[in-house]
Amino acid sequence: MSSQRDFNTEIQDTADHAYVYRFDFEVMHPYLIKSFEAFFRKGNLLELGSFKGDFTRRLLAHFSDVTCVEASTIALEEARHALGSKVSFVNERFETASLPRRYDNVVLTHVLEHLDDPVLVLKRVNDEWLAEGARLFLVCPNANAPSRQIAVKMGLITHNAAVTPAEAAHGHRRTYSLDTLERDAVAGGLKVIHRSGIFFKALANFQWDRLLTTDIVSKEYLDGCYKLGQQYPDLCSSIFLVCERGDSPRTGNA
Repeated sequence: MSSQRDFNTEIQDTADHAYVYRFDFEVMHPYLIKSFEAFFRKGNLLELGSFKGDFTRRLLAHFSDVTCVEASTIALEEARHALGSKVSFVNERFETASLPRRYDNVVLTHVLEHLDDPVLVLKRVNDEWLAEGARLFLVCPNANAPSRQIAVKMGLITHNAAVTPAEAAHGHRRTYSLDTLERDAVAGGLKVIHRSGIFFKALANFQWDRLLTTDIVSKEYLDGCYKLGQQYPDLCSSIFLVCERGDSPRTGNA
């Protein structure tokens, strides 16, 4: 990351775009955990980019030894206030963080798209932070989500992988699809053992937030969107890779 970035400013809501939505907290977070559970390893956990600790709290239901690295001092202090001594917090950038050990589980959710050099960070995860037999849980917003494809057809964005001005204000540097996410994971030296999507999504986040205030959408409907997402990962809100430590990155032509 550039030394000029202001991580405290990037997490603030803008006039037309929230940094996080009710949809993230109430819908995506539970389904993220549901997607991760079968792949969790026993032991400790490192969360890279904990924001204010909302997802961290869900991880604490599965792990008693949790370390969080967060670059925003404001977000970290709110997380520390909410979670206290249950979590070890490190206020540092991923590119320069010095961590005391390796971890059995590493979680990187909706963070990689913010990084100036994502391959560098993934290489650090592979080479320095994953223990033997450990797993990385890597999740990013999906460029090909129907909500984004509809926005293209409406003329709101130029192409599926576009970074909107509001997203750029929140520190987004790119929008991944399954192929480009796996490309960067492999370039970082990681071995991908599972790929999927999380939650079929045809509405924008702000539309979901309005919908969640009504009784139109049932828990059964949400579960249906989650299950449909497993059938059509490229049409999900988020794309998801499980990775293990790999050898040096491949070079040469495919």
